[in-house]
Amino acid sequence: MWSDFMVESYHSRRPPAIGSVDVKKVEEAARAKLKDRQDAFLYVFGNAGTHETFRANRKELNKWMVIPHQLRDVTHRTIETTIFGVRYSSPLFLAPIGVHGIVHPDGELATAAAAKNLGVPMILSTVSSRSLEAVAHANGPGHRWFQLYWPLVPEITLSLMNRAKQSGYSALVVTVDTMSLGWRPHDIDTAYLPFYHAVGAQIALTDPEFMKKYGLKPYAHDDVPAFPYDPQEFDERVRNGDKKAVEMMRLGDEWMGQLAEGVYRTWDELAFIRKHWEGPLVVKGILSVQDAEMAIDTGMDGIVVSNHGGRQIDGAIPAIWALERICKSPKVRAAQMSGTFTVLADSGIRTGTDIFRNLALGAQGVLLGRSYIYGLAAGGQVGVETVVKSILAEFEITLGLCGYKSISEIWGKADEVMVKIV
Repeated sequence: MWSDFMVESYHSRRPPAIGSVDVKKVEEAARAKLKDRQDAFLYVFGNAGTHETFRANRKELNKWMVIPHQLRDVTHRTIETTIFGVRYSSPLFLAPIGVHGIVHPDGELATAAAAKNLGVPMILSTVSSRSLEAVAHANGPGHRWFQLYWPLVPEITLSLMNRAKQSGYSALVVTVDTMSLGWRPHDIDTAYLPFYHAVGAQIALTDPEFMKKYGLKPYAHDDVPAFPYDPQEFDERVRNGDKKAVEMMRLGDEWMGQLAEGVYRTWDELAFIRKHWEGPLVVKGILSVQDAEMAIDTGMDGIVVSNHGGRQIDGAIPAIWALERICKSPKVRAAQMSGTFTVLADSGIRTGTDIFRNLALGAQGVLLGRSYIYGLAAGGQVGVETVVKSILAEFEITLGLCGYKSISEIWGKADEVMVKIV
């Protein structure tokens, strides 16, 4: 059981590999590790505007309090679950987060290896600092999905989707809340956006269709950004006429133009993706009941209820507030019960109790975001594994202490297993 991690920790007589299992202390360890590159830390840490949405996510989550029940035989517990016909060891996914390579030299490869070791699915971001194929190799027999920031050129979109399918990514997650970047003061103040130096463009640089557009051959899969990424040093190389740096800056700018040019897609356009992707298709960034129901109508297999962790809009509704209402929709609930529609959730999730809260409100799985990136920064692959083991151990322990032995006993039963204290 995942709770064995706690027992093993006590028996070891040693502190955790990254110093703590406390989520705040892991964040502090990441900040300390990146003390010479605070711009990289703030890229992960930062939010839209005044952080209002980020804080609202936590505030709303904390309103839901679990109700423990005693003297029930829950000695043998499982947190396994089935999503899209696949049996997973837990309901936890590693959320798609870009440019892991700015916080650790192994980048997404360390994350992929950790996910493989733990049997936890990884969702790879389009703006990864490693290629689709390199991450798939590191993930080996592990479970992996691909998150798509939708390129403007259809041929590039198809190329990415085909590469993902050939590399064993079983589901496609289309992010729909980032047609343009949100207002992020942390990054604006430091003029920090790695993509413009092609850091986080490795999936594009290794793509034949994207590179053909500029008369170039795809880069090698091991041609990856240097660590630590130093934007000032890169700019100096450009000023000095370094041909590779000039080329990468041009390609990075073009890649950003493909992904976040401010061209807003519509529901009708998803038909193109649906036509060319045979596996499960999920849209990420849904916050309204109307949009959740529209996802069903347009043939999507699922949604991720998300406000991008508070990184896109300052003052947006909390994701857990949206989840509660979406899962109360008769149309959504009927689709979930029939097995034709899956609801996942993210934003603000930090603890095992947060997983409990989301599942009780009707989510079938949850995506963990910044916490595992802090683990990556603090300790590489071992850091990611420590963070994931911690949150899943806490969830399984909380499940048992509340009197339940499986996810099915709490799923969609918020009114029975929790109370909302305003």
